[in-house]
Amino acid sequence: MRSLYGLSRLLSADLRQQQCIRHYIQKRWQSKTTEKLKSADPTKEIDLTDIPAERIRNFSIIAHIDHGKSTLADRLLELTKTIRDQGSNKQVLDKLKVERERGITVKAQTVSMFYTYKGQKYLLNLIDTPGHVDFSYEVSRSLAACQGTLLLVDASQGIQAQTVANFYLAFGQGLHVIPVINKIDLPGANPDKVVKQIHSAFELDTADVLKISAKTRKNIEAVLPSVIDNIPSPTGSKDKPMRALLFDSWFDTYVGVVCMLAVVDGVIKKGDKIMSAHGEEKYEVSEVGIMHPEQVPTGYLHAGQVGYIICGMKTASEAHIGDTFHHLKSKVEPLPGFEAAKSMVFAGIFPVDTTDFQKLDESIKKLTLNDASVSVHKETSNALGQGWRLGFLGTLHMDVFRQRLEEEYEANVIVTQPTVPYKVVFRNGEEKIVRNPADFPSVDEVSTKVLNLQEPMVLATMIFPEEYMGQMMDLCGTRRGEQTEYMFMDETRVLMKYRLPLAEVVTDFYDELKSRTSGYATFDYEENGYEMSDLVKMTVLINSKPVDALSIILHRGQVQVVGRDWVKRLKGLIQRQLFEIVIQTAIGHKIVARETITAMRKNVTAKCYGGDITRRMKLLEKQKAGKKRMKMIGNVEIPQKAFYDFMDKKA
Repeated sequence: MRSLYGLSRLLSADLRQQQCIRHYIQKRWQSKTTEKLKSADPTKEIDLTDIPAERIRNFSIIAHIDHGKSTLADRLLELTKTIRDQGSNKQVLDKLKVERERGITVKAQTVSMFYTYKGQKYLLNLIDTPGHVDFSYEVSRSLAACQGTLLLVDASQGIQAQTVANFYLAFGQGLHVIPVINKIDLPGANPDKVVKQIHSAFELDTADVLKISAKTRKNIEAVLPSVIDNIPSPTGSKDKPMRALLFDSWFDTYVGVVCMLAVVDGVIKKGDKIMSAHGEEKYEVSEVGIMHPEQVPTGYLHAGQVGYIICGMKTASEAHIGDTFHHLKSKVEPLPGFEAAKSMVFAGIFPVDTTDFQKLDESIKKLTLNDASVSVHKETSNALGQGWRLGFLGTLHMDVFRQRLEEEYEANVIVTQPTVPYKVVFRNGEEKIVRNPADFPSVDEVSTKVLNLQEPMVLATMIFPEEYMGQMMDLCGTRRGEQTEYMFMDETRVLMKYRLPLAEVVTDFYDELKSRTSGYATFDYEENGYEMSDLVKMTVLINSKPVDALSIILHRGQVQVVGRDWVKRLKGLIQRQLFEIVIQTAIGHKIVARETITAMRKNVTAKCYGGDITRRMKLLEKQKAGKKRMKMIGNVEIPQKAFYDFMDKKA
């Protein structure tokens, strides 16, 4: 009874008491997160006013996937006593469950460290970045807030495809690049060979290249002095009007949108009234701080510093990545920002249970706030109901997004076959980008109104051992690739560049590449314009009725193989009915492939014994006529599980 009485009092508390409870829950949540990250001193007061821009360094770590970025970040956090050194820190900055499960970094994370060097106290802002090609947008955003970067290379694997791509991202933004060779403790490590590769591939000065082992902490103490000596400090002035670049954001249940800013000029303080240059929305700053490694309020940020602000943003659309913030009454020149993300792969996402639409809509809005590279448009399917057409940077990006929806928001979703953006050029000069097969012109329109059809191309960079050259040339040849460059990186490894259709890359190209090279090949690609192609839309017909969710745009040369494969797989997923079911794939009115699911039959002649054979035939003919009528008026209900299983196998 006492517990019920206490509960009733809690429920009848006034507004002030509820606010106190909410504040208590927030502090408990923050303390639990801080405990998980093993912060060295979560109660420490931090004063940023005595650290001028000359003693600030903003840098990131870039590398190919699995070359040790997150491990190096852990060691630097321990070295600067940002987290406790207990010997069990692993992937501290990889906060997402999907990152820890897959062992990859998906989202760039920022952390501020304090380090004393030659008697001076420095503020070092580190941004740990992803290494997979699908998350290069995260890397470009991170580099926009930096003045330099550590280019990490595995001593046993050497330069890989994403190493090359990330170097040119940093080089293109004019950042100072410090080469670092990691994993020198491995038995197969050959740091001297890797030094030659770095010098020949990037023409960097390798006289004082750092050779470390992040795992065993060997030579780790040499990294931060090199950062301070070689990476320039920010050039802004705190005497100028405030300008800050919004380069990241995430959603907090208690305070709404949290914005990560790189303050270029001026000062931003708690209580300031600010405005966004893009949306011209006005806000009041309620909290300012740095990530150390969790949110630590400082009440103040000045030019050159990187930190977070909370200003009452409630919706995802308000946080426009690349936006410039400034004080309300001051006019400033907006910062150039950086190139916006271009979605390369599109897929439909639908709730398994249609009653979950509203909940899933809110979940997608919150998740896209944390991942600004995802584009969202609502769409409706006759087969799957209301859903969304989402644009991703690649198929791994799509798979990670789906996994985060399921794990972080407990969503059950169906993801349709991924497509790429095709271009339709009409005879009247108009152009149209088609992201959904439903918008692709019909066969009649193609013959009368369309001048040509174009598909997106990519320039793929592959690095692999020489003995796999034949396998790689065969793979790229079967995927309609055209070789553009070929060179030896050293005595055993080859760098090869192919121009490939993006549609061939986003299916199972990466898996096939790894399979044919025993896992030794690395792969990266970049956008390379559009090219004319013989494209068609293939539709799945169930008893002559099209299923819009299973339409796909293909090159004409792939139609036979894909069409036959789809009907065979659908035959195994659709349940038998009391009438015959015909599964077909078609281009316009031309049937490509067909499979038939026979009807379930009742033995209507079981009780017919004796007499003439015509009695038995009459009963069979009557049953046949009934099934024919049933087929004409009966609808084939494809269960959601069949769609889910079909899409899951295609992924």
